[in-house]
Amino acid sequence: MKTPSTFKIILKIIMAYLSNVRMFVRVYELGSMSAAARDQRTSPAVASARVAELEKHLGVRLFNRTTRSLQPTSNGQLFYEGAVKILDAVSEAEGALTRATAQPRGMLFVAAPLGIGRRLIAPHVPVFKDENPQIELRLRLSDRSIDVTAEGLDVAFHLGPLEDSALKMRVIAECPRILCAAPSYIARRGMPADGDALVRDRHDCLNLRFPGAREFQWRLQTANGPQRFKIAGPFESDDGDVLTAWALAGRGIILKPAFEVVDYLLAGTLVPVATATPPMAVTLAALTPHRHLRDPKVTIFTDFIATHIKTALAEAMARCAQLPR
Repeated sequence: MKTPSTFKIILKIIMAYLSNVRMFVRVYELGSMSAAARDQRTSPAVASARVAELEKHLGVRLFNRTTRSLQPTSNGQLFYEGAVKILDAVSEAEGALTRATAQPRGMLFVAAPLGIGRRLIAPHVPVFKDENPQIELRLRLSDRSIDVTAEGLDVAFHLGPLEDSALKMRVIAECPRILCAAPSYIARRGMPADGDALVRDRHDCLNLRFPGAREFQWRLQTANGPQRFKIAGPFESDDGDVLTAWALAGRGIILKPAFEVVDYLLAGTLVPVATATPPMAVTLAALTPHRHLRDPKVTIFTDFIATHIKTALAEAMARCAQLPR
């Protein structure tokens, strides 16, 4: 008969093996030891050691390594297919246990744009943690385009249309947006009445740019329906809050979700512009890989945050209604 200490040793061995398998999968998917190490919150040396230990256990080489590249071998490609199934099975087993015990547990990786994350998600994370002490949450904020599957995310909050059909989209709310600028900019460049004026008068439009971003076009509502206006400006950044700071300094016009700038609009430090052609609202949604849909901690977190987001957006729009017409 195995003693409790023996079971602990066996469990430790199994968990170590699963950690090695998980590291291998992330190295395979990200194509880099250093990227996988960052993803798993460890060092490249530890990532390399875990993969090497797995290779020793399996008796095969999983990657061909050079100083400049890392490519999976045929054995690595074959093992990856099975490794993903192993991790999915473990995740499903943990999910079944959670559903049976009503105690969600495990690591949850969440991503969101900076404005959404800072204002609508991060303030509520501590409360969520208090209510769900067995869940470890990792929140990543960035305005760049994110590959949900490649980056191993459980949930990604997204503003805009869904382009990846491999993801499940849960619509949370429609976010009204607004074009605005500082009074000092208007005094210097004049008040553009509509989208045509933005283009014709070459107004300084402050743009959100990240690797792979498309040509800048603002989709505005006109008398003839939605139209796209090709805009340009002297500054761009991959951080939306930087664009807001530039706008407040009188350096140009920004297009923002109304909830992000309502305080500035009410204070008069930003004013609406091009009001004859307001921006189209944008969809705020939670994106989830299909294989994570049945994970209770994903559902619990998304439900929790969606409730708070809807409340915050309703409050912001009520405040926007106080703006002069």
